[in-house]
Amino acid sequence: MGLLDYYRQFEGMTEEEVNVGLRAEAAERRRKALTRVETLDLSQTSWPELPHTRVVNAITFVARAGLNRYPHLRGSELRDELAARHEVDPGRLILGNGAAELLSSAARALIEPGQRLLTTWPSYPLYPIMARRAHGRAVPVTGGVSELIEAAHEPGTRVVVLASPNDPTGELVPVFELQRLIEEIPPEVAVLLDEALVEFVDAQPRDASLFVFRTFSKAWGLAGLRVGYAIGGPGSQDLMAELQPDLGVSEVSQAGALEALRGCSELLEQRVRVIGEERRLLTKAMRDRGFDVTESQANFLWVARLSLQGSELAARLGRAGVLVADGAPLGEPRHVRIALRNRAASTRLLSAIDKAL
Repeated sequence: MGLLDYYRQFEGMTEEEVNVGLRAEAAERRRKALTRVETLDLSQTSWPELPHTRVVNAITFVARAGLNRYPHLRGSELRDELAARHEVDPGRLILGNGAAELLSSAARALIEPGQRLLTTWPSYPLYPIMARRAHGRAVPVTGGVSELIEAAHEPGTRVVVLASPNDPTGELVPVFELQRLIEEIPPEVAVLLDEALVEFVDAQPRDASLFVFRTFSKAWGLAGLRVGYAIGGPGSQDLMAELQPDLGVSEVSQAGALEALRGCSELLEQRVRVIGEERRLLTKAMRDRGFDVTESQANFLWVARLSLQGSELAARLGRAGVLVADGAPLGEPRHVRIALRNRAASTRLLSAIDKAL
């Protein structure tokens, strides 16, 4: 309908008649808007909310003043802040464009062609890719630390990489198990510990590990900044220097991460409390409904139901407007990974599950 046609429809009508019609159209638009329910995406592990305005303001200030400059190679201010928080020598801490970049750099630095990279499975899909790019071989290990120790003694093993908490299962490697792994594997085998999800842990101290890779992408909610860091043990300075990005991390990204550290710690703690409570409540609710739920220390649950394939459950929930991650791409077709959000999201998820079953 053209503009003139729109106005011609009101010819011969009184003002009251026109207003009645317009009010009816507005009411219908409101009704449709209220009945439209946005999709609830529980398939991702990154934080869904917008960043704090303090972080955005810090990024904006630096962007306006420094986009024309190259970053400081070592990211001295952010690096020093992190080193002080972890009580380590700044020379043993490096910044990278996300923890994934640093993990990949470590694999390339350590693995020679044909050597083996071990990881428990299912786990983060990046690890086999890291091995291939380093011209090594990824070897998935079923089980836990004991099985990794046994496999590490096989010829050609160079790296063991562990995610703790693990993605997608949410399982945590206890400190004593990690210590046993380090003590019992051959001395030429390096251990890379991916702690991208460590902020969500409440079962043991978060700084109990000796050599770790961490990120601002998950609990901090700053995935788009691509800021990660690695902490090495005593004597690791030469390897750490080799892992650093050639051109450093952007000033904008560093500014956002630094402001998050200095001004948003309370927000992070609040998020972690909410996730911890939802993890406990949703785990019980899912088990009450007959699901097998792996004990998680992450911001998601790894669940399965004996009588239902994960892909079918994901499809049924998707039709109800709730998205979850199918485990089939990781070789676990019975499982799905469900991200944790808040009470409203959990209530809607459980309602969709009850209908799906």
